[in-house]
Amino acid sequence: MNGAMNEGGRPRAGDDDQHSAARPRDAQPASAVRDQRTAPRLPKLIQKILPPSRRAALRGEVRARDLAPEALLRLRRHFSVRRERAGLARGEEAPRAARLRAEFAALSPPELLAHFRARATPRLPDGLEAEPEESAHLSRERFPRETDELIARALQIVEADRWSLLGCGEFDFGGEVDWLRDPLSGARWSRGFFADVKLFRGDGSDARVLWELNRLAHLVALGQAYAVTSDERLAEKFFAHVEGWRAQNPVARGANWASAMEVALRAANLLAALRLFRRSPLLDERKLSTLLATLDEHGEFVRAHLEFSHLATSNHYLSNVVGLLWLGVLLPELEAARGWREFGLAEMLGEMDRQVLADGAHYESSTGYHRLVAEMLLYSFALCRANGIMIEEKYWSKLRAMLGYTRAYLRPDLSAPLVGDTDGGRFLPLSTRAADEHAYVVQIGAAVFDEPRFKLEARPPFELLWLLGEDGLRAYENVTAGEPTASSAAFACAGTYVLRDADLYLLMSASGAGARGRGSHAHNDALSVEVSACGSNFVVDPGTYVYTADLAARHEFRSTAHHSTVEVDGAEQNETDERAPFRIGDDARPRLLRWSAGDARDLAIAEHRGYERLPAPVTHARAVLLDKRRRFFLVEDTFAGTGSHTFRFRFHAGRAVAARVREGGAELYDDANGARLFVVALDADAQAAVEARSTSRDYGERAPSQSLCWTLRAGAPLRVAWALVPVGAGEDEGARLAETVGVLRATSRDKWLKIGE
Repeated sequence: MNGAMNEGGRPRAGDDDQHSAARPRDAQPASAVRDQRTAPRLPKLIQKILPPSRRAALRGEVRARDLAPEALLRLRRHFSVRRERAGLARGEEAPRAARLRAEFAALSPPELLAHFRARATPRLPDGLEAEPEESAHLSRERFPRETDELIARALQIVEADRWSLLGCGEFDFGGEVDWLRDPLSGARWSRGFFADVKLFRGDGSDARVLWELNRLAHLVALGQAYAVTSDERLAEKFFAHVEGWRAQNPVARGANWASAMEVALRAANLLAALRLFRRSPLLDERKLSTLLATLDEHGEFVRAHLEFSHLATSNHYLSNVVGLLWLGVLLPELEAARGWREFGLAEMLGEMDRQVLADGAHYESSTGYHRLVAEMLLYSFALCRANGIMIEEKYWSKLRAMLGYTRAYLRPDLSAPLVGDTDGGRFLPLSTRAADEHAYVVQIGAAVFDEPRFKLEARPPFELLWLLGEDGLRAYENVTAGEPTASSAAFACAGTYVLRDADLYLLMSASGAGARGRGSHAHNDALSVEVSACGSNFVVDPGTYVYTADLAARHEFRSTAHHSTVEVDGAEQNETDERAPFRIGDDARPRLLRWSAGDARDLAIAEHRGYERLPAPVTHARAVLLDKRRRFFLVEDTFAGTGSHTFRFRFHAGRAVAARVREGGAELYDDANGARLFVVALDADAQAAVEARSTSRDYGERAPSQSLCWTLRAGAPLRVAWALVPVGAGEDEGARLAETVGVLRATSRDKWLKIGE
């Protein structure tokens, strides 16, 4: 790190008194920060008399006093968009030069170019500011494999116009890139007014994949490879893509302006790439003028189209304000930069108060979006530190808690469970990562916070070199290695409960719809479990696959039947509609009943109310226990209510795991290492069935998988339990099953679960 750091990884007080995190007076969208998780819901009478569309709009925790400001905000947006549309129709869209501050506008083009080449401040984080010789030496010496892969990827872009997007694979963009063509379906998006663009088209196209292309993250990879090789072909491709993109995407025209989040993330990538190519002889006055104008337009558009709501904000609004922060900090030459910087910083911290729960989890009930937000904040704090911008201690503590939450939910193999939506989104991607790779963010935190718990491996991640440079690598090496495995942990605000011991791991999700009950990225996974043991991920969350490219698949992947929980009478835990892929009800509202963790056993008990809307209401409670000495898990489901119901109990297997039915139960078998997980019904007489399912590790990708399903027609109240017994390769399965299942069947389960306490 650098001399401006104290032992906690934060700037020392007094580094730069001219910058502060005070909220400006005009930053009103989130100025009244409040705890939205405890906000009351609208009275049930009001909900009942509203039509379905209005009930959906007012779902979750909505304060009556927020309705008037929200209505006024939407009305203003409506008239603002009308004026903007009319202006474009009159031809008021001619490209313009960047709006520079007077002292920079007075410079001649050669003087302005010389200024940008030579300026020492402001700065990106240290790794992106390193001299090319230093970057090349460190990258090749410390990360030879990753460096070779980076250069190969960059040269493929240059020589073949080919690169990969998310989990969709590689695409051949051939010569001049068509930035409005959806690479997944081949469908082309129009250049109509951005607010009129239809994002759900029903033709197999996917705006998310189009947006990934247009975030221009591949330009950052070109810049990194240029810093290592000084190959001017990389610079030539960079400038060609920037100019081609600008020509095809005039401001406010087409799908690439339809979300301010996309504009903000694109701006951050352009800023980093411009800095990496600043010494290229191909950067001339005209190209610099084009880039400055493009970035100025991006900032102006984001500031005018903030994705803010008085009812609930999300990762979208956070991306908006973070993008403004980066533009404001890194381009002080622009007229609007100071306002963007002050607004962006204040709103970013305000959104941390709003969106980051007390236990460190992001509040949208998604590990995938938690990674995105944690990465966004971590990199933005590094940017502020590099420029002497003070951030209050409590926000560094919140960031540390976010990384602690990430560390806690990682599986024993350090992959992440894909709870809720996972679209593979990244902020300033400095290396390629699959959607279930979250460990690198934690490892960067080890260097920032000098935190042994976050040093997951002896070797630092490639991102650390490019973010914090040689000082960051040295800081990581100096961190004392922590415990090789994490401990059991309960995150009551997030609704995440992790039971673990050595290679044994069970995660139970008891999170709600997210975003104060108004979330769009949660799944119907209440009380669902993930189970890993013996080096295998036996029971997993199946992931997301796609959003709008296939609405039926979208609906399937977030359904109750696609998760390792209990489906009752074929109903969903929360109301969903296939035609509304980003809306989920807030019916289940899970809550913790009991948590205990000790040397011998861990126990979590939670319930949800999603089935109380059935004609014969049922409340589902699930207890999960880890016996650390006998090395088994116990899962018990209890249903309070009346009437006869069809219960389906599922355990969704990982993609590398085969499901088999056998006498007395079933097993999940990992051919790669010979490990097995026996799933034994302790009460139900029903035979398990193997169902065909799919599992997605990254957006746009899926692979065949299976689930075990027990179907039971029974009356409520009902109590059913399963023993999950891991058996490693070479272990005596008979002895293991006799030791566990026999004991469980011979002993009252109340003794094991201690329900009476």
